[in-house]
This record gives sequence, structure tokens and C-alpha cells, in this order.
Amino acid sequence: MSTATLTRPPGVVAPDRPRASPERIAAIVAILLVLAAAAWSFANVGISLPDIIASWGNAENFLARALPLEFPPLGELLWSTALTLGIVIVGTLLAALLSLPIAYLAAGNTTPGRGWRVAGRSIGVVTRAIPDVVIAMILAGMFTLGALPGIIAIGIHSIGMISKLFADAIEQIDEGPRRAIRAAGGSTAQQFFSGVMPQVAPSFVATILHRNDINLRGSVILGYVGVVGLGHDLAFALQSLDYPLAMGLALVIFLLCVVMEIVSSAVRTSLLGIAPSGCGLGDRTVRAAARAGRGVRGRFAARTEQTLLAPHGVAGFADVDAAMRRPWTASRRKNAVWSAVAAAIVVGALWVCDIQWGDLLTFWKYVPAMLAKLWPPSFGNYSAEQMFGAMAETIQIALAATLLSLLLSLVVGSLAARNIAPNRATRVGARLSLVVVRGIPELILAIVLIVITGFGPQAGVIALGFCGIGLLGKLFADSFEEVSPGPERALRAAGASRMQVYAAATVPPSSKAIIGHSFYMLDTNLRAATILGIVGGGGIGFYLNNAGRISAYDEVMAIVLMMTATVLVVEGLASWIRKALH
Repeated sequence: MSTATLTRPPGVVAPDRPRASPERIAAIVAILLVLAAAAWSFANVGISLPDIIASWGNAENFLARALPLEFPPLGELLWSTALTLGIVIVGTLLAALLSLPIAYLAAGNTTPGRGWRVAGRSIGVVTRAIPDVVIAMILAGMFTLGALPGIIAIGIHSIGMISKLFADAIEQIDEGPRRAIRAAGGSTAQQFFSGVMPQVAPSFVATILHRNDINLRGSVILGYVGVVGLGHDLAFALQSLDYPLAMGLALVIFLLCVVMEIVSSAVRTSLLGIAPSGCGLGDRTVRAAARAGRGVRGRFAARTEQTLLAPHGVAGFADVDAAMRRPWTASRRKNAVWSAVAAAIVVGALWVCDIQWGDLLTFWKYVPAMLAKLWPPSFGNYSAEQMFGAMAETIQIALAATLLSLLLSLVVGSLAARNIAPNRATRVGARLSLVVVRGIPELILAIVLIVITGFGPQAGVIALGFCGIGLLGKLFADSFEEVSPGPERALRAAGASRMQVYAAATVPPSSKAIIGHSFYMLDTNLRAATILGIVGGGGIGFYLNNAGRISAYDEVMAIVLMMTATVLVVEGLASWIRKALH
């Protein structure tokens, strides 16, 4: 673009720019300080490219020991896979059920009072701050070993995310139906289930499916504290140095994560009628299947349309009696079939888990003794300097990994955006790479890197930074595609280059979303960095693993309190920055 196009015509006065508020300036300064801290952390955690290159010999030795891959007997593999899926599904369902009343209390338009709202939000924050592996570690001492500790751990930890998104969805509803039910004398329950739930059901189901995917990736670590399933088999194989079997199980877990995304998209589309966005592998698969069956559905729709039309062709039922005797249309039959399939999956998951229901009655007698072991918190034989130093190392790992993900995701996410990619092949290739990366559990990648490069934060940073590209790159790409096309078209019409359009019309409108997604990734990496420490990734996780192995629950409590405080600070900072930049 020439300089002439940037010259203001004579007589045209540029409008005065609004002055930035002090709070906005402070938020920008805070973002710059966080970026500086992330850059310092990246330089300080000891990532050395020459050392990584020098580790290539270790990688060759590892591959020589890991190949060819081995798998358990087919019956054992199928049973472990079914058990893992059962624990994840039941745990996610438990979290959804518990999140419903918490979201009702936390939402501003349904809460009975300010105190209830604060309590609901606090429950969500605390459960989100405590990793599921810590909960499973504590429950393992009170329950019979099996699936139940894993189910409860996943359920409690998932409440934080699901209840928050549930509450946010409730606050965005149209209040009209709820007010109409209230004006007609409807009870509070009738207002909620008839005026609120129908509006937020699609959002609820989408949130549950997304959380189910996250829980499947996170279930691997639960095997290290005795929860049965593929994670337990993988942990045993690694501890036995049986690398062919361990990498075979890792491949099964990766494929399971990819298949789960496809199934989630299919369920979301078929049960709720949500059109696939075409952004992910699952969405593309569903869209192709939809195209194949479009002709059949069209014929069904043509036959059933007449039964739903009122006189004069108006959509709806002809009268009240017709509405009370709804015909079995293709859509209704499809919903009934999918509902029956979903119910069968839940029943099957409960059966596979073989839950010892008696534990729910007997474990209460262990609670007082467990609380006495948890309180007061203590650092045990470690000094405060050691523990705070380890916590600082965990924060450095999270900051460095987030910075690595941020930089790489800006590149990959831009190439994956429809309005930025130079051609269709580049966009499809970038989207597919994001799906593949998102399917890799960071724990498995960290274990492989630790075997190759040795113990320490370097493996944790690379694993978190690389795996974070899958989620952050997708979020960035979606944000870029949501930008209004008007300014981009105007700049192209004025002769601006592709890079000028990107810098002036695409990135600035997306900056708030980029900041929000980056803080979400930092929040996620803080918890993940702790978990990676359990397998040798450095930081406070090493001390957490040691405390759990010797049942030093007072040390576990001290570490949990440090983690909770750190997560709360990050969450509070992110909320303040989002509010200041709004």
C-alpha cells in the first residue's frame, strides 16, 4: 500500500481518540509484566537446543527399545479401554449432575441471594483448582481400589469448569419465558425446568461433551495412583521399562482421544441438531455423513411436514389435541433412538465400572481420621525454601510453556483461519495438524521426552508448550475467522498487502480474545505442570508424588493450598484484565 493512500484528504479532521482509563493502562502494563515473566522463565528453565540435538542418540536408543510396538491380548485391551471410557463417562455425568444446582446458585439471574452466589462461585473455583489426581490420591485411602475413586475424582474436579460454563449460559438466557411462567403462578422449579433449561440445554450438552474429551486425556495420570484402566496399564509398563507395550498403549490412548472427538461431534449434531462448524476432524466427518444422508432425510421431511402444518400452511400444530398427540416424525424417531443409545451407554459404563456401592456407605467412617491427617498442613521434612522454590519452578514451567504455545499458535492458528490462509490446502493442513496435536495427551509426550532428555523442567515445558498448540491454535483460528470482514475488504481494495491486512484489520479486533485464551491456557498449564512433576517433569509435582506415596497427607494439603492460592491469583488477574479491557 502506497503512502499516498494513508494521507488524509484536505479538510477532513480526524476524530479525537478517547483517552485510555487508568485501569486500562494498568491492565496493559500487567500483560506486559506477565509476558516479561514468561520470557524470563523460558530463559531460566534451562531449555537448550544443543542439548536437545545432542539427545538424538537417546531418541534412537529409545525407538530401538520401543519398536516394534506391542499390545496386550485383545480381550485385556478391550476391557481396559471399556473401563477407561466407563470411568470417564460416569465421572463426567456425576460432575454434570452436581454442577446443576451449583450453577443455579452461581448465576446472577437465578441465585436466591448474593451470599448464595458467592458460595456457588467459590465451590467452582476451589474444585477447579484441585487436580483430580490429588483427589484420587486422598480417596484411595478411604475406598476399595477400583473405579470409584477415579469416578469421584473426575466428578469433583470437573464441577469447577462445568458449573462455571453452566452459570454463564444461564445468565445469558431470554428472561421472557421465565417471567411468563412466574406471572402464571409457576413454582421456582417450574420456572427453571420449563423457562431456563430448554434455552440452555444445547450449551449444557456441548459443555459436557467437551469436558468428557478433557477427562479422557487426563485419565492417564489417574493410573499412577491406582485407578484402573489404560492409565494404570501404561504406568505399570513404564515402571517395568517395557517400552514396546507402553508405547503401544500410548498409541491406543491417542486413537481413543481422536475417536472421542468424532463421536462427540456426531452426538452433538444428531441429538441437538447443531450444524457442524467444519473446524475439526470430527465436524468434517459428521458433515460428510450429513451430505450422504441429506437426500434420505429430505424425503422423510417432505412426508412428515404435512402432519405438522396448521391450516393455511402455518408451522405448528392445528390445535391443542394435535399438540398433545405429537406424530412420530423422522426427527422425533431420531431423537428417541439417540436418547436410548445415550442411556444404554450410561448403563453400560456403570456396569463396566463394577462400582462397589457399599463404599459410599462405609467410607464416612474414615473421613474423621483422614481430616486429622490432612490438617494442619505441613512441609514435613522439607524446608519452606524447598517447597516454595519447587512451586516457583512449577509457575515458571507454566509461564514458559504458555509463551511457547502462544507464539507457535499464532502462526499455526493464523494459517488455519479461513480469512488468513493463502489457500485451501494450507488451511486444511493446519487444521488437521491442530487436531492431531490436540489428540496427544501431554502426559504421554512428557514421559517420552523425559526418557529421551532426562528428568527436569525442560521436558515439561516442551510437552505442555507443544500440546497447548492444539487447543490454543484452534481458539485463535476461530477468533480470527469471527472478525468482521468489512475492514479487511476495505484494506484489500486499497491495495494493502496480505501482511498489512493481517496486522491492521485481523489481529487488533482479535486481541481481547487472544489475551483471554492465553490466560485460560496459563491457568490450564499451572495444573498440568503440577501433574507432570509426578512423572519427573520438575516442580512441586515431585514433592506431591512423594507425599502421596508415603501417605503424608499433611504435606499433600500444604501443596494443595499453595496450588489453590496460585490458581486463584492467576484467575483473579485474568478476570480483572478482561474487565479492564472490555
